[in-house]
Amino acid sequence: MHGPPLVGWLLVALCAATGTYCLLQMRGEPPGPARRVAGAEALMGWGMAVMAVPPAALDPRPWGPPAFAAVFGVAAVRALLPAWRGQGRGQGQPGHHLHHAIGALAMVYMALAMMVSTTGGRHDAGHMAMPSGRMAGGVPLVTGALLVYFAVYVVRCGLRLVPMTDGGADGPVGAGAAGSGAVGPGAVGGGWSRRPEVRHACRLSMGIGMFAMLLTL
Repeated sequence: MHGPPLVGWLLVALCAATGTYCLLQMRGEPPGPARRVAGAEALMGWGMAVMAVPPAALDPRPWGPPAFAAVFGVAAVRALLPAWRGQGRGQGQPGHHLHHAIGALAMVYMALAMMVSTTGGRHDAGHMAMPSGRMAGGVPLVTGALLVYFAVYVVRCGLRLVPMTDGGADGPVGAGAAGSGAVGPGAVGGGWSRRPEVRHACRLSMGIGMFAMLLTL
């Protein structure tokens, strides 16, 4: 991605930490919709971390953008399949599936923008520029729409997180995780990794990371 290397490394750290948390959460979930949601979020977190690595820190990788586009294209289809089949109703899952599909498609869009910059541009001063001298930043209308979506998503996550940190709406850990499956005695990360406020903070972090990556296009 474009932008200062420091911003890129901060995004890498943020997204990698989020992806690691989602992996721990996935291991602590029983098989079911909640585990698939955690797996999709782990894939998104680690994919964003790899994509955010500053170009100067890597060797030229022409295979990178097509691989990103393929992986997240499949992820978008997998996220939309339950909605098409009518699965996950009454469990709070359809909204997550739609959000994961939009996030995966945003990753595909950024990967395609990277493909255009690497095939049609030249490497100059740490970024890719089009032959006309214009930054290869994708389609402004699409980028703007995605920025608006993730800005609204970040605000909503922040508003949902505030009551949970007041102590009144948090409740016991078991009650907060009741909507995503029972906690087994041997579940990995059955404590802090299943707290609802931590999950919302994880999603808030990924939303901020996606917004920042779109800004660097």
